[in-house]
Amino acid sequence: MTTWTVGREKVLTRSEIQAVLADLHRKARRSINTRMNLVLFRLATCCGLRASELSSKTVGEGANKRFVGGLRLRDVRVSSTSPSIRIPKALGKGGKARVVPLNFDQGTLDDLRAWKQDRIAAGATEDDFFLCTQSKRGKGKPIDRHNARKRFKACCRVLGKERQAEVTIHHGRHSFISHALHAGRSVVEVKEAAGHSSLATTSIYSHLVGDDDGAIGNIFG
Repeated sequence: MTTWTVGREKVLTRSEIQAVLADLHRKARRSINTRMNLVLFRLATCCGLRASELSSKTVGEGANKRFVGGLRLRDVRVSSTSPSIRIPKALGKGGKARVVPLNFDQGTLDDLRAWKQDRIAAGATEDDFFLCTQSKRGKGKPIDRHNARKRFKACCRVLGKERQAEVTIHHGRHSFISHALHAGRSVVEVKEAAGHSSLATTSIYSHLVGDDDGAIGNIFG
């Protein structure tokens, strides 16, 4: 039986999400790193990905050092009639694979599609990391969880120091689930998108977004 709860403070309101997206879109025109932060924020807040699913970790040392995990370009399918993100077993919590639909929100699909197209145009292949360092020295290497969490915090700077200090990248996942339910997506399809083991877990989020929290249509804008 599920006994834990999620407080409203752990869910970004629709106006907060739109403020972050507007700020990132404005700054992304002159900064490739900010543009990647925009994509990271979309993956966490508009797709519900965990930090462990959109980042990687390094194991081994010296010549044996290698990257484990990390979302690949092939996992983000933006050209099909049913766009989606495939979370393979190696990335999913508890070794559970899942598919996250990208038809919940047009703005999210547009941003992810544009990022993937530009990465491929720059020479990346389907096997390359979807999110990676953009510096000349280390370009192409995946970001780790610490970096992903730090970038999410940076995305939320526009919300003010007090709110920025309390949000974490996992708040993005809470927000995705809550807003998807509020927008009319069924508990079953949100459960599958989030990778929850039970409907009871997903149902916890059904009351966290009020009717006064913006219009329903494109969920996030």
